[in-house]
Amino acid sequence: MPDFVSEALEARGLRAQYEARPPYQRNDYLMWINKAQREETKRKRLDQMLDELAGGGVYMRMKWNG
Repeated sequence: MPDFVSEALEARGLRAQYEARPPYQRNDYLMWINKAQREETKRKRLDQMLDELAGGGVYMRMKWNG
């Protein structure tokens, strides 16, 4: 996991919510964020992941019952 993602999870207090997700979701989020070429896009994707973890019930903008 990149440092900037780890730091963001810690800063928002979402580490437990991230770790509670299935491995495929954690991997998908990290790959999706890291594949972005522009820093602005990486930040936008990171913010989306953090918001989804905070709200629960959503994975990549899809309803998820975990």
